[in-house]
Amino acid sequence: MSLKEQITEDMKAAMRAKEAGKLGTIRLITAAIKQKEVDERIELDDAQVQAIIEKMIKQRKDSISQFQAGGRQDLVDIEQAELTVLTTYMPSALSDAEVQGEVAAAVAASGAAGPQDMGKVMAILKAKLAGRADMTAVSGLVKAALTKA
Repeated sequence: MSLKEQITEDMKAAMRAKEAGKLGTIRLITAAIKQKEVDERIELDDAQVQAIIEKMIKQRKDSISQFQAGGRQDLVDIEQAELTVLTTYMPSALSDAEVQGEVAAAVAASGAAGPQDMGKVMAILKAKLAGRADMTAVSGLVKAALTKA
């Protein structure tokens, strides 16, 4: 079953169970998927759907930090609930040790000699780690690895 089909089935289940919060979040995902398909006139595959969900997760995390800074715990709770639903559609996250191993392998595979080769290494890692690791943190690890080299 594709990720889009899984989301549709979960939406039906949330409707039957009358889970309003989960249903609202799933409808946001469905709307974002349909918008992308209509705009680009394509049928999205699982990787593209995950990219959309990853973007939505990043937006929720940014919103949570802003709402916490503004002292709006009610809005933080709403965003946190949406974030919980969104993360269920992402593949399991890699541990720090696994990410560091991937970074080391990518640096070796690309033959990177210093910080100027960061783009090559990140291109390799983005394909492997998309949706499974925080790419901002990965970027920091790559920068650290390349400055040591």
